[in-house]
Amino acid sequence: MPPASALLDWYDAHRRSLPWRAPAGAIADPYHVWISEVMLQQTTVTAVIPYYHRFLERFPTVEALARAPLDDVLAVWSGLGYYSRARNLYRCAQELAALGRFPRDVDSLRALPGIGAYTSAAIAAIAFGAPVVPVDGNVERIAARVFAVEAPLPAARKLIAKKAATLNREKEARARPSDFAQALFDLGAGVCTPRTPACMTCPWNEACAARQQGLQGDLPRKAPKAQRPTRYGAHFLLVDPSGRFLLRRRPEEGLLGGTMEMPGAPWRDVSWSAEEASGYRPMKDRSSKLSWTPAGRVKHVFTHFTLFVDLYAARSLVALNPADDDGVFLSGEDISRMGMSSLMIKCLENAMYAMTKGG
Repeated sequence: MPPASALLDWYDAHRRSLPWRAPAGAIADPYHVWISEVMLQQTTVTAVIPYYHRFLERFPTVEALARAPLDDVLAVWSGLGYYSRARNLYRCAQELAALGRFPRDVDSLRALPGIGAYTSAAIAAIAFGAPVVPVDGNVERIAARVFAVEAPLPAARKLIAKKAATLNREKEARARPSDFAQALFDLGAGVCTPRTPACMTCPWNEACAARQQGLQGDLPRKAPKAQRPTRYGAHFLLVDPSGRFLLRRRPEEGLLGGTMEMPGAPWRDVSWSAEEASGYRPMKDRSSKLSWTPAGRVKHVFTHFTLFVDLYAARSLVALNPADDDGVFLSGEDISRMGMSSLMIKCLENAMYAMTKGG
């Protein structure tokens, strides 16, 4: 078993300074831990830091987050992606505000909306000193190497998690569960890195089975990735005489749920012809009076597929009253206050540029 004392000594000398991390010896704020851990899902520390500061400035407490309109939360989140995280944060904040406190144990935390096995363990360990090991990608990699787990991911995930749970068995780890969890995060982020682990500086190098076998650069193994599929969409930018944009809200559930978008055709596996796409133009009762022109194509890469969006644009010379299913006209100022994905911002900007360029 790798010595907990060696890892904690290393952490005391090399711990990262992060805005959500409590100073040495201080108790972490569970709200800060929760927000940071949710933001860090699928997002790097460097990318998260400015969003974290803005989020805490706008919503400094659970109660402030619970009272805010969802659109405000989505607007501050805009650009981070994975918008279900923001919606779950909002739902969870409302439950926490009603409860009046953060639960302190893993099971109670996990019962809250959007809090899974890892996040519940991270909050419990870091903020409340629970003797648990939160297993994120960094800790998974460390455990796979320390115990030389050669079975590939994702099939080996349960085995690696079981091995990781034993890392804190020593009394030194259980005396400092918050520091031990964060030490593991820092070790994985700075030393036991994916491609070129710095084994010579690792406090666990002598206890690492993968290093003893010369496998540290190969573990954890991963099953071959399937090729990322391609999907296609078509969206329409309609601008009214006052320069407002017609936007509608996506369904709450699903990808980019609850964010604003330009009306358009559903995404599918084959490209939309202009004729097919025209059936999804907004303001169908007046669409024949609008001059729709091609406004380019946007490429956007999601985690599981690549999307190509054909854009069309039109400017109305008269005021329009859209039907409920068409959406609403919003000004640029309105849009900045509401949640809009980076994809739709890209589509809006490209369509506007095409309109300006085309006169």
